[in-house]
Amino acid sequence: MPALETFLDDRWKVLLQPGIEILEKLDKSIDFDASVPRKDFIFKAFECDPKDVSVVIFGQDPYPDPKNAMGLAFSVDASVTKLPASLKNIYSEMKSDIGSCPADGDLSFLSQQGVMLLNRGLTLDLNSKQVNPLWYQFTDLVARVISDLGAIGVFWGNQAQELAKYFPVDKRVVSVHPSPLSAYRGFFGSQPFSKVNVLLQSQGRKSIDWTKQ
Repeated sequence: MPALETFLDDRWKVLLQPGIEILEKLDKSIDFDASVPRKDFIFKAFECDPKDVSVVIFGQDPYPDPKNAMGLAFSVDASVTKLPASLKNIYSEMKSDIGSCPADGDLSFLSQQGVMLLNRGLTLDLNSKQVNPLWYQFTDLVARVISDLGAIGVFWGNQAQELAKYFPVDKRVVSVHPSPLSAYRGFFGSQPFSKVNVLLQSQGRKSIDWTKQ
């Protein structure tokens, strides 16, 4: 299997150069046969031009299921019929906030609009259910770079909120995680989708079509 860094888009490598050493350490310490997502899916969120990113949604860990973990935070393949609980709650809030939601769990269409779906940890060990802490160093760097590019940050959950400090106050949308354990403590009713679009419009930028309708 090729080295981890070879899967990272060259446009991001230029901006994340200090993180290449971290990736080299991760490559030596992770058992990719026992972790999710697949090695060639780990950097799926980076398959875009950094200059096109207008919004980044930070999650926590990849789904602990090889069928669900596909490299984009909260997203699953369109063939998945039973949506993960967090995604169901996201769709529930989306319908409450803006009136509808996508027909399936594949959120890759958001990436095409400049929405980056990025987990705090990019792989999860299926045996220990743990994230290698080196990922937190890497996504810390990513957050700083994305903020410097002027993007709006959406932070769902405590781990994601650790990165909010890199974003100006007027470019933050913050709430608890949409998991069943916390969604009723502040995710439901937080209206993140309409809030992001209001912020984008105030900056003269194009709003996001969240529903693919």
